[in-house]
Amino acid sequence: MNNQPGVRHDQRGEVLFRLATVEDSSTLGPLNAQLIRDEGHRNSMTVPQLVERMADWLRGEYEAVVAEQCGAIVGYALFRQETDYLYLRQIFVRSENRRRHVGRNLVDWLVKNACQAVPRIRIDVLVENEAGQRFWESIGFREYCLTMELELPPRAVGDQSRFVSPP
Repeated sequence: MNNQPGVRHDQRGEVLFRLATVEDSSTLGPLNAQLIRDEGHRNSMTVPQLVERMADWLRGEYEAVVAEQCGAIVGYALFRQETDYLYLRQIFVRSENRRRHVGRNLVDWLVKNACQAVPRIRIDVLVENEAGQRFWESIGFREYCLTMELELPPRAVGDQSRFVSPP
């Protein structure tokens, strides 16, 4: 059980919210790995790499709110402030805690505690993540823009032949 000062632990199973610390990275990294698997992301980072990246983010421009139940982290939202919106980079809820309003309550926490200076929250959702899209739409998010990519064939580093006009 996490005995962090200032954090109330409800033994009745109530979900409580608090800002994450860098020390939470050791828990958030593996949860991020599960998020990557669940949404079908192509990120190939290992859990230790994800833990380190999370720690770097929390030391830098990102903050996270964690949802705890009986002292265990059951979900989190990773975000940063931009000039005219809050960018929600990641949100994850453990599978056994889904469909219990934890994700919705994480977003509500952000709206009440992190969005005072901005008029909107912005997210990225993978096209193939239909369950994620349904969740976001169910709580009021709407499509705003579409990011498209062109997958390039493998080539040697520094090879500019693709950009050279034929003779």
